[in-house]
Amino acid sequence: MPKNQKNMTLFALTWPIFIEIFLHMLMGNADTLMLSQYSDDSVAAVGVSNQILSLIIVMFGFVATGTAILVAQHLGAQENRLAGEVSIVSIAVNLGFGLFLSIVLVFFSEPILLSMDLPRSLMNEASSYLKIVGGFAFIQALIMTAGSIMRSYGYTKDAMYITIGMNIINVIGNYLFIFGPFGFPVLGVEGVAISTIASRLIGFIVSIIVITKRIPNALPMKRLFRLPISHVKNLLRIGIPSAGEHLSYNGSQMVITYLIASIGTNALTTKVYAQNLMMFIFLFSVAISQGTQIIIGHMIGAKQFDSAYERCLKSLKIAIFISLIMAGIFSIAAEPLLRIFTNNEEIISLGKTLIYLTIILEPGRSFNLVVINALRATGDVRFPVYMGILSMWGVSVTLSYILGIWFGLGLIGIWISFIADEWLRGIIMLKRWRSKIWIHKRFVQSDKSAV
Repeated sequence: MPKNQKNMTLFALTWPIFIEIFLHMLMGNADTLMLSQYSDDSVAAVGVSNQILSLIIVMFGFVATGTAILVAQHLGAQENRLAGEVSIVSIAVNLGFGLFLSIVLVFFSEPILLSMDLPRSLMNEASSYLKIVGGFAFIQALIMTAGSIMRSYGYTKDAMYITIGMNIINVIGNYLFIFGPFGFPVLGVEGVAISTIASRLIGFIVSIIVITKRIPNALPMKRLFRLPISHVKNLLRIGIPSAGEHLSYNGSQMVITYLIASIGTNALTTKVYAQNLMMFIFLFSVAISQGTQIIIGHMIGAKQFDSAYERCLKSLKIAIFISLIMAGIFSIAAEPLLRIFTNNEEIISLGKTLIYLTIILEPGRSFNLVVINALRATGDVRFPVYMGILSMWGVSVTLSYILGIWFGLGLIGIWISFIADEWLRGIIMLKRWRSKIWIHKRFVQSDKSAV
């Protein structure tokens, strides 16, 4: 058993994941912050394009999610050879899928943006960004898969260091292409896109080097075309329903972004700034949920069901507590934080109200992040999808239209719909976990598991 699999604790796994996700968020915020010095319209254009790219990344995530769960369960059952086979199959599958979606984004970027009701004044910049970053989106698919492999083996610190390097490259590239020092051309949105692609490519190359050095036989390349098709089937059995839940969420967010775009450019820009800040509030919950998923995956592989049950509930309490503290801190500092991005008083005033509402929103989000990831780690992947689709569209989208558009509450009404959606789903997911139905959803059936 690799040394990193021994004595894995939530803290040991979570703090590098926290730093890694924090830096991923910084990468997105660095783009926004630097572009805000260039043009508010450029911020809105990139914000809408990133909404579409987020949906694509979720589709890549169905393989990465299946990889994380299967590798963790196989390692928990001490089936290291099978864990390696799953890893190499996952990389191959996500590469093919990523190339297909990258081609779609290159040739259909403008029709996709037009379907979002994007203002014509933003079309050129948004289309340019989407074509460049979207055309190389397959690199992100590979990075996600490689990261899942490293984390499942317990090498969360290595993934963190790689993300640090990617951030440094991205920020340097942004600076060069936005502000044009040393005679570099000022490319604006296109420059941000180029630096994003460069940082991702270098990050993936380093990820593969680290995996092959750290984990012998983790990527058995020679056996790629002789591996059983069962690995692909299991990836799809886990990944497609898991992606369905995320796909539903991002799809609903695209519809809501369409509604916000109909309100006006200021509303769209406010949403981008507010959500950029809110990401740092639920960052702790995301990190805790991912660390919990790794631990529970290993426990399920080893048939330690009672330990898995208690681990989820403990993680949930920690996530709720921290999210409340962070929401309170960000609410107090809302105005100076928003002024980092803009001096538009209308945007700042509305953005402050949205951040105040996160004090109610974020505990509900913690339920979903922690419990859904725990259910997914056990192999119980379909139930969250069914409930997610019902709540996201029946509650979030429907209430967004009724409160935000019909009753004219705008973004405040839309944020209220987010609160209702997160809390309803969260309570339902907790009841599912307490039922322990997930005990019978395990994918690894080997008798070699050590209890």
